[in-house]
Amino acid sequence: MCVLTYFFITTEHLIDGLWFKDEEDFRTGMNYVAVLSYVFGIKVIAFILMSNHVHFLIVCRNRVEAEAFINEFKRRYSRYYRIKYGVKEFLRGNGVDIQEITAEDEAVERVIAYINVNSVSANICLSPSGYPWGTGDCFFNFNRAKGITLERLSGREMIRILHSGTKLPPEWTLRDGKYIDPASYVDCESVEKIFRTPKRMNYFLANSSKARKALANNESITPKFRDQIIVAAIPDLCYSMFRKQSAAELDSRQLIMFLKQLRARFCADVNQVARVVGLPYEAVAKMLDDICL
Repeated sequence: MCVLTYFFITTEHLIDGLWFKDEEDFRTGMNYVAVLSYVFGIKVIAFILMSNHVHFLIVCRNRVEAEAFINEFKRRYSRYYRIKYGVKEFLRGNGVDIQEITAEDEAVERVIAYINVNSVSANICLSPSGYPWGTGDCFFNFNRAKGITLERLSGREMIRILHSGTKLPPEWTLRDGKYIDPASYVDCESVEKIFRTPKRMNYFLANSSKARKALANNESITPKFRDQIIVAAIPDLCYSMFRKQSAAELDSRQLIMFLKQLRARFCADVNQVARVVGLPYEAVAKMLDDICL
């Protein structure tokens, strides 16, 4: 009898770029999670797609399967990214950490909470259920909207939406008609049995290491602008300030002014500014500290 094991998968944070620049990118990533969970026959327990990194908690037979899953996810998404943005080998150097998690000492509960609270700790939303790109609203949710089942789609529509020709279970549903609802393939029942009650799950969410760190740093609980909103605003801001189409066209003096405007208008920290403009953290920090205008 094969013994299944929990594996916690985390990719390195991109410092000077974004995995997901807009909602189409997120939807594509979500669909790849669904497709690959089915192809590899693994159980997805929890996951989240953040702008510059991803987290997964999965159940599979061994570490080799866990590595194969995340490597194929990176490979497929990199191919999509290259076609859309013209960037080759986008995630080749993006490191991955894989940890085996035991079911003892509430370790699984802590990992699930850590994953789901990422969006809250990043000030993107007030609760995990407000973030669509993961499992934040999958558990103890009795008001989930019903989506379109895959059996109602033609083969051509499936390929267009999923970027894959893999034939998935016909009872799986699409959220907003654009990506597979995680509740179709995430093992929600097992997670709810692990936590037993919504109150106990909320306790772990409120006391996760991510949440405690945010409180210790006195971080604001008010949601800030998401990376994708700032990225979408950059062309208009460049044009309104300098009549240029992109930040790449700005000279050094203009770039400093532009970065400071980004920080001021969107209440962005150095890390976020560096991510959305695709520049090294050190260079952005130096320019933001430059007082010579």
